[in-house]
Amino acid sequence: MQNLPEISSSATPQEILKLGVETANGPVKLACSFSVEDVVIIDMAKELGLPIGVFALDTGRLNEETYEVADAISERYNVKIDWYFPHQEAVDQLLKGKGTFSFRESLENRHECCHIRKVEPLGRALKGLAGWITGLRREQSVTRANLAPIELDEANGGILKINPLLEWSEAQVWEYAEARRVPTNRLHREGYPSIGCAPCTRPVAPGEHPRAGRWWWENPEHKECGLHRR
Repeated sequence: MQNLPEISSSATPQEILKLGVETANGPVKLACSFSVEDVVIIDMAKELGLPIGVFALDTGRLNEETYEVADAISERYNVKIDWYFPHQEAVDQLLKGKGTFSFRESLENRHECCHIRKVEPLGRALKGLAGWITGLRREQSVTRANLAPIELDEANGGILKINPLLEWSEAQVWEYAEARRVPTNRLHREGYPSIGCAPCTRPVAPGEHPRAGRWWWENPEHKECGLHRR
């Protein structure tokens, strides 16, 4: 089993990112949903000269604004984004068997949809990697309370999982993004702190939790898609 490095509580995201890539000692890619967190990580990696790749999962239900950010990132950072798509046969079978909005009928149905559109493609995206990077932050959700900045992802073959922004607040992320003028999804400015598939995401009201707009019909402890299984 790979030995994990000790990380100081005062370590910066840049230090965590660099240490994580060095520890992985092999190919590392960022799982990019084009959130402000992910773009901040791309900017940091470019500044540090880290040799990381970028992949994205196209569920077939992304917002137009998400593709706009993808194009802006490619142009600004000269980065190639590797896109992964769900198997069309599985999507067709789901829609024909359960309809267009089955994911709102039960938690089981929602997990099925997420598995087809996100989890299975993620498995293909991670093949051959020594580690992957996420934009997860601890304050985003109760389901992320026990994460570590660098950890072994046992659910995905024991590769390294690097969460450089884990201890940052939303305010810190935006302070960096604005100071560096990174490309950001315009939906963030329209009340979407968290952006996923269009039918599963809506804006939040002032004072609401940032993840309140994701799968708003479910309880907070259920608001994960399966990409970050533990």
